[in-house]
Amino acid sequence: MGEAVVAAHNVFVYGSLLADDVVRVLLNRVPTSSAALLNGFHRFSIKGRVYPAILPVRNRHVSGRVLMGITDPELHILDEFEDVEYQRTRVEVSLLESSDKLQAHAYVWSNASDPNLYGDWDFEEWKQVHKESFIKMTMGFMEEQELPGSKPRVATYESFYQQDAAEK
Repeated sequence: MGEAVVAAHNVFVYGSLLADDVVRVLLNRVPTSSAALLNGFHRFSIKGRVYPAILPVRNRHVSGRVLMGITDPELHILDEFEDVEYQRTRVEVSLLESSDKLQAHAYVWSNASDPNLYGDWDFEEWKQVHKESFIKMTMGFMEEQELPGSKPRVATYESFYQQDAAEK
């Protein structure tokens, strides 16, 4: 019997998935990655959320990483995690180490006219303030995925952060 061919995808990440700990919870591994730039987009903060959104904006760019060698099942997990708030879109990114251009998937905010988008999102601030609780929420999301009738990620996020706020 021949081995099954597994499609390998490149995924540009720019928010919470820049943290290896979050990726490890979702994929049970940390894929090879490379620093990259996505031209023609801006990374926004979102009112009431701790993660960012990107949308096309002329003369702007978003720095991030490309996760390489993502399998079809892993891409499905990322699709579920990004949920309906984002649309997986093909983009061209520039690798910082080589300036090579690469096709990748990126999760672009679904609502281009969302009034809750503002300013810039800061990964360093997120790491200090939100990373630990976000990892716990992500673990809850993955546990939920194993249950029949599992909640979508947005519902998991909202219930986790409401419970987290109530405990403080």
